[in-house]
Amino acid sequence: MIYRFTLISDESDDFVREIQIDPESTFYDFHEIILQSVGYTDDQMTSFFICDEDWEKEKEVTLEEMDDSSETDNWVMKNTRIDELVEDEKQKLLYVFDYMTERCFFIELTEIITGKNMKGAKCTKKKGDAPKQMVDFAEFEAKNNATLDLDENFYGDEDFDMDDFDKDGFEGFDDDSNGNLYDEDRY
Repeated sequence: MIYRFTLISDESDDFVREIQIDPESTFYDFHEIILQSVGYTDDQMTSFFICDEDWEKEKEVTLEEMDDSSETDNWVMKNTRIDELVEDEKQKLLYVFDYMTERCFFIELTEIITGKNMKGAKCTKKKGDAPKQMVDFAEFEAKNNATLDLDENFYGDEDFDMDDFDKDGFEGFDDDSNGNLYDEDRY
């Protein structure tokens, strides 16, 4: 069996990549063939998201272990086979390659090819140029007519207050156990 995925980008109208992969391959194998097909480096944090039919994120498959609590299911690319989370044609996924601006590729399982097998993965269709892997914030803001809001809401907590980090908020942390002020020269 072979899975054929189609990747598109909302940043480049003529960009298309088609990838065929063994469904028993891992998401890390999928990650590597995507990077190879678009010419990106492998030095950024990335994730796959399994989505519903409206592109709403449901499950995340991360490049690195993010949460080791046993209370939530965690999927890591190197440990998760594609067929564990993707089994139906038209399944939608996102591949987030730029976390700061949430830029991603939209992926759909366009065909399940039965009666054939392959090992690994290959890019079978390459059309158009991929968007830049990273954009600077000024360019992103200008292009999207938005600002990258790095205020208290950026940290995911509306009750977050930058004033909590004033000197008074950390009173006593500069003292050692004898009440002496911290001395940088000791280290």
